[in-house]
Amino acid sequence: MMNVFQEIEDIRRHRWKEPHQSWGVVPTMGFLHEGHLSLVRRARQENDRVGVSIFVNPIQFNNPQDLKNYPVDLERDLTLLRAEGVDLVWTPAPEVVYPPGFQTYVEVEQAAQPLEGEHRPGHFRGVATVVAKIFNVFQPHRAYFGQKDAQQAVVVQRMVKDLNFNLEIVVCPTVREPDGLAMSSRNARLSSEGRKRALCLYQALRTAQQAISAGERDAEQLRELMRRVIQQTPGAEIDYVSVADPLTLKELEQISRQALLSLAVLIEGVRLIDNVLIR
Repeated sequence: MMNVFQEIEDIRRHRWKEPHQSWGVVPTMGFLHEGHLSLVRRARQENDRVGVSIFVNPIQFNNPQDLKNYPVDLERDLTLLRAEGVDLVWTPAPEVVYPPGFQTYVEVEQAAQPLEGEHRPGHFRGVATVVAKIFNVFQPHRAYFGQKDAQQAVVVQRMVKDLNFNLEIVVCPTVREPDGLAMSSRNARLSSEGRKRALCLYQALRTAQQAISAGERDAEQLRELMRRVIQQTPGAEIDYVSVADPLTLKELEQISRQALLSLAVLIEGVRLIDNVLIR
């Protein structure tokens, strides 16, 4: 039986009914797709109990219109989670997470500054704060995040290490559509034509991957390759392309061991991100 609660006290009471059971938690903003469900399945494999949070976190949106347009379908989400055997779902209202007088935020400094942090001021302060609260409410043994949000995973891992959270962060592979498009709740906002154009993100990453396989090590050449692929797509607007160290997220000049290729592109005004990890 899946239990769904809004209040923190209810989540805590239910979570601690069986104190010796291991718990995995999957933080989400809802409008679930196969990417989210893959995290849920991994959590189910590795824990006795699985919890999921569904909360569209207002403080991680620097664009009010983006928050307003974020898709929501709670009943559908709960149906999907019930079918996956989830034990506990937290669906708080904003005033439960951020009650009147709320004034405490978590800020991860260096890892949050480049890439998404540069283009979405305050975004990772919002992410780190809500994730810290989710960890505090559920007190899980493990928490599951997708590689698609690579910088988010780095920021959360840094926060967990720096603040001595007693849990393991598990980063799972990006789940893609058959044509390679990374699954995202934002894809639903694209027209059929926009959906085709969105393939340029993965095409750009694949082009750079192939160049690396052929021996290219100059990071700026790889960035230029990715830019060229995006620029050939009508209406695609580049926010950034990056070839960075996967741990520090600092831009590389040369690839010697591993690298994170990542990019953010606007298609029909919808901001899409994707990345691949080069080992």
